[in-house]
Amino acid sequence: MEPKIKIVNVVVSTQIGSDIDLEEAALILDNAEYEPEQFPGLVCRLSEPKVALLIFRSGKVNCTGAKSKEEAEVAIKKIIKELKDAGMDIIDDPEVKVQNMVATADLGIEPNLDDIALMIEGTEYEPEQFPGLVYRLDDPKVVVLIFGSGKVVITGLKKEGDAEIALNKILETLREIEEIK
Repeated sequence: MEPKIKIVNVVVSTQIGSDIDLEEAALILDNAEYEPEQFPGLVCRLSEPKVALLIFRSGKVNCTGAKSKEEAEVAIKKIIKELKDAGMDIIDDPEVKVQNMVATADLGIEPNLDDIALMIEGTEYEPEQFPGLVYRLDDPKVVVLIFGSGKVVITGLKKEGDAEIALNKILETLREIEEIK
């Protein structure tokens, strides 16, 4: 049985304008907080889709918490519409770039993390500091956290397909370790 990969967080960025009046934007947007002495951006939390948007005076927007790039784009379009409808000078259809995706999966086995750490280059395993083994892959360039329970977290993804490639590499490596033992 193939492990099922679940995308749990997608972080995207875009540019919706320049020199945005964050005080004004905070009044326009529901669920917006702007406390410049705490954080230089405006924080806007949406419930549908359930994401947080960080809007900066420069016009840069980061969206976090989405389950897909499309979900993040829906959220960004929502705030663009609200700000434009209120008369703000905002870019209509900005380019949205994925900065990071985080995926989880369950290997269906309980790997021996000590064996993996001993046999595989590019791994770090310090159970006193962190319960998971850190495995840095070069292609795709991601970081995989493997836990003794068989749960896996893949971070640094730029596209969903890379999660599957990374997971297949991990499974192949685990099979090789079993053969060596």
